[in-house]
Amino acid sequence: MISQKFFNYHFSINNNKENFFVNQTNQQAFDVIIDNNFDQNIFLFAPKKSGKSHLLNIWKEKNNALFFENNFTEIIKLNKNIAIDDIFKNCSEEDAFHLINHCKIYDLKIFVTSSVDLKDFGFKFKDLQSRLRSFYYLKIYLPDDEMCKMLMTKLFLEKQIIIKHKEIFDFIFKRIDRTYDDIYSFVEKIDKLSLEKKRQLTIPLIKEIL
Repeated sequence: MISQKFFNYHFSINNNKENFFVNQTNQQAFDVIIDNNFDQNIFLFAPKKSGKSHLLNIWKEKNNALFFENNFTEIIKLNKNIAIDDIFKNCSEEDAFHLINHCKIYDLKIFVTSSVDLKDFGFKFKDLQSRLRSFYYLKIYLPDDEMCKMLMTKLFLEKQIIIKHKEIFDFIFKRIDRTYDDIYSFVEKIDKLSLEKKRQLTIPLIKEIL
């Protein structure tokens, strides 16, 4: 268990639901995925590094599902629920179409995530577009202030980056872009620079990156 003295956040480093920080940006998605009575196929649109793979793992374990990992023939034979992470990146349209049809025929469930929204993807298979539009649509929104603070705290702690003064945290928070990618990238840069210079985290050091 790790925590940050400036904020009342606590984390365990694993993929269970207790380690998924929930607020208004992802509340609906989280509630649906942990609902044992929810029985529809799911399409989850979410920004990169927003926790969509974490939610997919929770759903996979709850529903005894298999991950699709270019294992089309194997997954069809096993006849289980299917989880596909970042569907438009990791699965061809043809395979996705046949997997969805397979689940429909055998009364199985399928949950897919994507960092590209349905309305923005250039479908070649219009039937696939129609199938996916029939899924229950969920979305994780860009991080708000609370989510930014939580994520920064978590990442600093995971990298064992010590912030001794709240003023330093506030300095970063006021200047960092509000996207998951930018927050992860900033913490990586800070970690690398502090290790190279063997210095504690200070505002002058932060200014070299921001």
